[in-house]
Amino acid sequence: MARALGGEASETRCAPFSAPEEDSCSLSDSVDFSDYATAPGCGEEEFELNPFDGLPYSSRYYRLLKKREQLPVWGIKPAFMERLLHHQIVVVSGGALCGKSTQVPEWCAEYCLSVHYQHGVVACSQVHTQTAMCLAMRVADEMDVNIGHEVGYTVPFDSCCSSETILRYCTDDMLLREMMSNPLLTCYGVILIDEVHERTVATDVLLGLLSDVLITRSDLKLVIMTAPYMSLALHPYYSNMPLLEVQSSRSAEVVYTCVIQEDHFVSALRLLFEIHHTKESGDVAIFLACEQEIERADVIIRQEGLHLNPDLGELVSIPLYAMNKGSALLSSEEEANTSNEHRYRRNVLLTTHCGECLAWISHISFVIDVGIITRKVYSCRRRAESIVTQPISKGQADMRKHILSSSSGKVFCLYPEEITYKEMKQLLPAKVEECNLTSMVLFLKRMAIAGLRHCAFINRPPPESLMQATEDLDYLAALDDDGNLSEFGIIMSEFPLDPQMSKSILASCEFDCVDEMLTIAAMVTAPSCFVDPPHSALEVAASCQRKFVHPDGDHFTLIQIYKAYKQMKADTTDCDLERWCRDYFLNCWALDMADVIKAELLEIMRRIELPVSKAAFGSEDNTLNIKKALLSGYFMQIARDVDGLGHYIMLTNRQVAQLHPLSGYCGSRNPPEWILFHNFTISETSCIETVTEISPDMFVRLAPQYYFSNLPAGESKEILQQAIDKLSPSPPRRGEVQEGTCNTASCQHFPASAAEQRCWIQ
Repeated sequence: MARALGGEASETRCAPFSAPEEDSCSLSDSVDFSDYATAPGCGEEEFELNPFDGLPYSSRYYRLLKKREQLPVWGIKPAFMERLLHHQIVVVSGGALCGKSTQVPEWCAEYCLSVHYQHGVVACSQVHTQTAMCLAMRVADEMDVNIGHEVGYTVPFDSCCSSETILRYCTDDMLLREMMSNPLLTCYGVILIDEVHERTVATDVLLGLLSDVLITRSDLKLVIMTAPYMSLALHPYYSNMPLLEVQSSRSAEVVYTCVIQEDHFVSALRLLFEIHHTKESGDVAIFLACEQEIERADVIIRQEGLHLNPDLGELVSIPLYAMNKGSALLSSEEEANTSNEHRYRRNVLLTTHCGECLAWISHISFVIDVGIITRKVYSCRRRAESIVTQPISKGQADMRKHILSSSSGKVFCLYPEEITYKEMKQLLPAKVEECNLTSMVLFLKRMAIAGLRHCAFINRPPPESLMQATEDLDYLAALDDDGNLSEFGIIMSEFPLDPQMSKSILASCEFDCVDEMLTIAAMVTAPSCFVDPPHSALEVAASCQRKFVHPDGDHFTLIQIYKAYKQMKADTTDCDLERWCRDYFLNCWALDMADVIKAELLEIMRRIELPVSKAAFGSEDNTLNIKKALLSGYFMQIARDVDGLGHYIMLTNRQVAQLHPLSGYCGSRNPPEWILFHNFTISETSCIETVTEISPDMFVRLAPQYYFSNLPAGESKEILQQAIDKLSPSPPRRGEVQEGTCNTASCQHFPASAAEQRCWIQ
C-alpha cells in the first residue's frame, strides 16, 4: 500500500503533512530504512529521490515498477508523452486490464511536474465511485506517495485530498459539480476522462462543455481514455485528435454454446460449479444481467459452498456493483495472505455490464458471460422508467474476452456465436438518449450563468426529453419567465440531488421540518437500508422490520429507522451496532452512508445560509409539515387506489401498479386512497416504492394549478375538482380553466397559509 503514517493514517490522510516538532523522535527512530533501496546503478550511499515528495524511493517502488513495465500500455509511453506535449487533445484506446487507467494519469502527473505545474495539476474522472477510490490507492502505491497527499480522490460524499494533491481521481459527476464554482477548471493542467465508452450523462456533458473550455484555455490538455470500439465514434467529434491504441498480446480460448439458454442464470451457476469441480486453478468472473441476479447468485454460492467437498477448496463470492454497496475488493497481496489460511481459495466475481472496469482481482482464469444486459430506459410519454432486457453490444462482448490474467484462460459465452453478428449492436445507446434529463438541464442552466452556454453532445438528447425536463423545472419554480434559472433554481442546483428532492428540502425551510426532510433525502439517496433475507427468514425479517413501520407512510418509516440507528450508534460499540443491524435485517453500511450524506446536506444548507429548524419528529404538526414539504417537490408523483384493493393508478401516466412488498402499507386491509410515491418502474411486477399517504385537499393546495389543469380527464381529476370546489367560496366554472394555464383566481380563493402560498408556482 502507499506509505501511510502508521496508526494515524485515517486521521491525517486528508490534511497536509506537517513536519515533526524539534523535540520529537529523530528521523532514524521513526523511519525504517530497510524498506528503501539504492537506485539502480548508484552507490550504496546514494538514494534516488522521488520528485513528487522529495523522499527516497522505497524498494517496493522498484518491485512495482517492474510489474508496470510489463503492462501492455507501457510501450506507448514515449509516443504519449510526445503527443501530450504538442497536442491539446490525446485519445488513448485499450481493452480491460491494459493499464491505461493507472499509468496514463501517472505520466500526466510527470508532465505537469516537468512544467512546474504552471498550468495546474491533474484530474482523472471515473464513472464508478469504487473505481476512483481503488485507482487512487493503487496509483499512490505505484508513485510511492501517501494517499490523500500527492494522490487523492473525490467521490460523492467523500473526499481524500489536500492542498498537496497533484493527481486527483474523481467521479465524472463530481468534476461537473466542481465546474459550477470553477467553470474553466483553472486549477488543472491536464484533465483525463476515463471510461468514455460507458456513455454516462455526466461523461457526455463533460466532453461537451470541455470542448468550449479548451478554446478559452489553450494551455489545458485533455486526455480521453476509452475502449477500442468507442474510439472510432470519437473521430467525427474530435477531427484532428492523435489516437494511440494499446495492443493486447493476450488471446483467450472462447467457447460458445450451440443454442440459446432457457435460463441463463441457472446455466451460469451450473457452469461455475463444474469449473470448481475440475480443480483447475484460477478465479472466475461471471457477467450477469442485473444486480438482482448478483444478489441471488451471492446467496446461492454462499449456501452451496457450505456443502462442497473440502478437498475442492473454498468458493468465495465477491459482488461487484456499479454503485458501491459496501462490497470489498481484494488486492493481489490480500489474496496471497488469505490463500495461506486455506488450502485453496477460488474467488468468484459477480458483476454486470460495469464489471469490465471493476475487475481488480489479478488472477481471473475463467469468464462466464451470459450475453444479456438489463437497462432502465426512461419514457417521456409515460414519465417512468421501463426495464429493458437485450443482448450486450459487440464492444462489451469483446472487452470481456480480455480481462483474463493469462492466455491460458477460457471465456464461456452462454450464447451461440451467430448472436454476435445478428443481434448484437456495435454500441448501446448513450445514457443521455434514454434517461430523465431534468437534473442535466438544471445543471446546464446553471453553467449558462457561468458563461458556458454551449454543450456539444456526441449524441444529441431527444428534443422531447429536453422539453419535458424544461417543463418540469418550470413546475418546480426553478425557471423564470425567460427560461433562465430563477433564484430558487440556483439554490436547488447547489444540492447533489434530483430537483424534486431539492425543492422539497427548500420547502421544508418554510414548513419548519428541515431536519426530517434531510433525513429522508439521505435515506433515499443512499442504497436501500433493507437487507433481502433468505427465503427461510422472510417472516422473521418482516416481523423485525414491522417494528419501525410508521402509520403515515414509508418516508416516516425511514426517519424512524435512521433515528433508531443513531441512538444505537451513540449507545453501543461498532460491533454491537452491526449485530443490531443484522438482527433487524438492516444494511449497516447503507445507514452509515445515509449518515454521511445527511451531514453533507446539512453543510450545504449552512454554506448557503438556509434556515435549519430543530427536529420535532412525532408531533401532529410536524407530520403534516413533512407531507407538505414532500408534496411541494413530488406533486407529479401521485397515485390513487381505484378499487380499494391496493391497485393504484398514476395521475400523470395512467399506469397501474401495486405497492412494493417492503412498503409498510403492503398487505394492509385498508390501504390509503391517495399516496405520494418516490420511485416507479414499469416491469412485469410494476411496483411503487417509498409511499406516503396524502389527501386530495392537500394536493390541490400545493400542486401548481397549471400542472393540475393538464392532468388527463378522469375520476381522479373529478375528485380533485370537488376538493377545489370545497376550498373555494366561489368556484369558477369548469370552462374557465384552460389547458396549460394557471387559474390564478382559484389559487387566490384557497385558504392556504403564507408558507403554502410561497411554494405555489405563480
